[in-house]
This record gives sequence, C-alpha cells and structure tokens, in this order.
Amino acid sequence: MASGVLKGLVRAMRPPFLLLSPLCVLLGIATAVEVGVTLDPQLVTLVVLGALLAHAATNLLNEYHDFRSGLDLRTTRTPFSGGSGALPAQPAAAPAVLMAALAGVGLSIALGVYLTLQAGPGLLLVGLLGVVLMVAYTPLITRSALLCLIAPGLGFALIQIGTHYVLTARFNPELFWVALTPLCLVSALLLINQFPDVEADRVVHRGHLPIRLGRPRAARVFAVLVGGAYVAPVAAVGVGGLSAGLLLALLPMPVAGLVAARVMRLARRPQALTPWLGVNVAVVLTTLLLLALGLLLV
Repeated sequence: MASGVLKGLVRAMRPPFLLLSPLCVLLGIATAVEVGVTLDPQLVTLVVLGALLAHAATNLLNEYHDFRSGLDLRTTRTPFSGGSGALPAQPAAAPAVLMAALAGVGLSIALGVYLTLQAGPGLLLVGLLGVVLMVAYTPLITRSALLCLIAPGLGFALIQIGTHYVLTARFNPELFWVALTPLCLVSALLLINQFPDVEADRVVHRGHLPIRLGRPRAARVFAVLVGGAYVAPVAAVGVGGLSAGLLLALLPMPVAGLVAARVMRLARRPQALTPWLGVNVAVVLTTLLLLALGLLLV
C-alpha cells in the first residue's frame, strides 16, 4: 500500500514536465552572466531547488483538484494532456499528494524569503506573484480565458526573472526581452494541451480559451504566441542590445512553424494532434536551451 502511494505521489508530480523549471533557471543564469555577474554556487543551487519545489507543488495541486472535481475520470488522457492519471489509478494517494503539495508550497515560500533576505526586496513581488499562480491556478485561474492563457507562461518567465534578480540583486531592463520567449512558448504549450480536454473541462466549469473561443480560433492564438516567442530574441538583440548568440534560439523556428500550421489545420480533430503535442514539447525545450546557450557560449 505504501509503495503504491509513493508511486502515485511521484507520478502526480509529472517528472518529465519538471525539465521546464531548470531550463528557465538556466536562462536566468545566462542573463546574469551576460551582465557580468560572478555566479554564487550556493545561490544557484537554492534557486534550482526552489523552482523545482514550486513547479512540483503546482503539479500536485493540479492533480489533487482534478481528482477531487472528478475531471480525471472524464478526460481522454494523452501523454501530454488529461493529467498523469496517478490518482484515479491510486486513490489512496490523494491525501499524500495534498500534503506534499502544501509542503512544497511552504518550502518554496521559505526559500523565497531566505533568497529575498540575501538578494533584496525586489524579489518579494516576483515571489508573491509566483505563490498566487501556484495556489490559484486550478481552482480560480482556469475559469478565466485570459488569465488561464497568460498564467503558465508568466509563471516560468518569473522563474527566469527571479533567478536573474537573486544572482544580480537588480532587474536589468534587457532581461525582460529574453523573458518573452518562455512566456509565449509555455503559454502556447499549455494552450495546445487543452485542446483534447475541452468537453471534460467544460463540465467542471473551466473557461479556458479553447472553450470560450472554440478550437479553431484558439489555434490562431497559439500560432501568434509561437511567432512572438521567436520575434523576442530578435528584439532582444536589435532593441535590447544583447548578444547575437540569442539568435541560436531561432534554429527550431521552422519546426515550430510546422507545428503551428498543423494545429490550425487539425484544430477540429484534437486526437489527431497528439503527435504534434510531443513535437511542440521538444520545440519548447530546445528553444529555451538554445536561448540560454546562446548567451553563455557565444
């Protein structure tokens, strides 16, 4: 029984998706290095830990709420949508998932307070907004089309911005150009992953964009977000004066464009989109990695 609960708990964290957090931390490290900061290994370690705790806690809260609302029993699960399926398979793990989620929120807040004392009060606003996104996403934010669209990307952009501030003790204006790429890509990622769940989400009173606008129009929003993600590095170089190495992030752009075209073409057939959801995940991870490496190595 204990083994099943532990497996359910780990599965509910959605480990494969946790890769996004360290990539956004790496991007914050890269922008800090770009402005000439010498890295503090202890601070870097704490930031990575805090980002992973916050991300895992958000996933656990989402899994718990979706199980309690009955949504998990209504969705047609894919590798990229419909939740992990951990709690329908192991209902006894639900209390452990909730406790682990609350512990993750508490520990990430404690780390945030410590890092604020080290880096300065500017981190406080970033941290408070991050906590609101963690706690309110599933029960409240998913009921608003606009907030549900913006919140995922904003959360990961905050990881980059917060990392930069912890390492530099300041907000450099040019870093916000770089933050536009994770903001656009992660919001687009969550948007397309909502396509297979429209009917089930409607039953539990969610109000995200594919429900409010329909899948075809939501697909066009997806394409705009993807386009914005690749305009941002060009703007960061041309307007923000950052290293031309950022343009390495444009390498996946043709594949991203193909994904956007397929999403618009197949919007009314969400099950046919499943392979493209996987391609999109690969595009997001590769783009963020290249964006960071472009600053660190070029």
